Amino acid sequence: MQKTKADIDFEQELWKAANELRGAVAENQYKDYVLPLIFLKHLSERYEVRKEELNEALHDKTSDYYTTDDEEINYVLEDPDEYLSKNTYILPKEATWEYLQDNAEQDNIKVIVDDAFDLLDETLAKYRPDLKGILPRIFVKSQLTPKNVAGLINLLSHPKLSEKENPGSDVLGRVYEYYIGKFAIAEGSGAGQFFTPSSIVRLMVEMIEPYQGKIFDNACGSGGMFVQSLKFLQAHGGSKRNISIYGQERYDGTLRLCKMNLALRDLSFDVRLGDSLLQDKFPDLKADYILVNPPFNVSQWHPEDLPENDPRLFGPKDEFTTDGNANFMWMQTFWNHLSDTGTAAVVMANGAMTSNNKGEKNVRQHMVDHNMVDCIVRLPDKLFLTTGIPACIFILSKNRDGKDGKHRKRLDEVLFIDLSKQGRMESRKLRVFDNKDLKKATDTYHKWRNVILSDSDESQAYENIDGFCYNATTAEIAKQDYKLTPGIYVGTEAIEDDGIPFEDKMESLKAQLAEQFEKGNVLQQQILDNFEKFTI
Repeated sequence: MQKTKADIDFEQELWKAANELRGAVAENQYKDYVLPLIFLKHLSERYEVRKEELNEALHDKTSDYYTTDDEEINYVLEDPDEYLSKNTYILPKEATWEYLQDNAEQDNIKVIVDDAFDLLDETLAKYRPDLKGILPRIFVKSQLTPKNVAGLINLLSHPKLSEKENPGSDVLGRVYEYYIGKFAIAEGSGAGQFFTPSSIVRLMVEMIEPYQGKIFDNACGSGGMFVQSLKFLQAHGGSKRNISIYGQERYDGTLRLCKMNLALRDLSFDVRLGDSLLQDKFPDLKADYILVNPPFNVSQWHPEDLPENDPRLFGPKDEFTTDGNANFMWMQTFWNHLSDTGTAAVVMANGAMTSNNKGEKNVRQHMVDHNMVDCIVRLPDKLFLTTGIPACIFILSKNRDGKDGKHRKRLDEVLFIDLSKQGRMESRKLRVFDNKDLKKATDTYHKWRNVILSDSDESQAYENIDGFCYNATTAEIAKQDYKLTPGIYVGTEAIEDDGIPFEDKMESLKAQLAEQFEKGNVLQQQILDNFEKFTI
């Protein structure tokens, strides 16, 4: 397996490119112009690389492709299957990055770019009908000048931003992620529909470990959960061929971002447009893993439109839904889509842990009583750029009976983890998890969940830690009226004892305070004396 190279430092070039749009385009629309160009550049480079590989093989006497027949050479170079086998496509000349570069200074470059999008869209649709419409004509209608567009093309043509120049570096995938994050900052509260911070996604992925099987996200946004799952898989020597990806997203523009993001990673996927609560596009799907950050606290979502016998509901519709909040309709939806051994990691508003509204509490109590909840993780503040709502993670699992040989039996138990004091401030507004934070949380969950392979391996044994983690029984949770806030269970972090008796500490503090009072009095007199000098 080819290892990903060390990161290339290209952030400056990237933001320079976005700044080409400043003034002509609102910051929260940068993504609409930059990301489609990056997508075209990616497919164009892959086409060039594959064509060069074939050309070399056709002229290499040691290759099975070798021939001196010009007609045969042209046939192979123009055979779509030779490209499709490497997950790329033969592109018309006018849809290549080279063509855009060559014509960047033309007065009609906006038309040239939109025409290139049309050609690429048609090419993709021949082989991937689900990608039809992924690249709309947007440049001609925009306020961008030809000079703006030329500057953008030239900046994105920088060698640092070329996967062809930097093979194995996943350059374009990283460029895409960088812009998604930057656009989320510009987008503000509306960005939640397409962006979940990587700190949270990494934590979820590394906790539930999606090595193989069906991965589902029915509020998939721009596809960040899927991409992080792929990174986890590759970091552990797995193959993308061992996972299949399914997603649903209610916003057409965001779905296009997701499709581009997944296509950039050469992933096979089925993502569909629709409201997951009222228009479930995968009614029969049973996923091995669900990774999802649904919209928080959605009200007036019209549960009255659900059929009375909706298979997702745990009980009567009027008792297990509420129009005031969709959080627990999401929960019922996720549970319905899990396979018999499936596990879900769900980002949720903190209010879901304690809400007493009948339609919410009934679902939460049902989930606890029926052994659906595996773990609750409280997150620190300022992890999200796009919302100030405090959040947590619910891990739901149908794999709690201990029959798979990897995980112990955990019926009638729930693990609580409090990460409210973890992470560091990356900026004044944003907190991130370092690797040590992620490792502490994931190790705790895995030690609690996994079978201990050796009695002598004490490092693998789970232990409650005051202020951080606690293994609660269902009876304990029922006693707390089914509230799932970790702080109720983990308690207060133990303060390290310094060995000095309390009485001695008090005497020392009193002496220190008396000394400070005395110094204060001296300072006060000096200040008054100085005032006297000025008034004479």
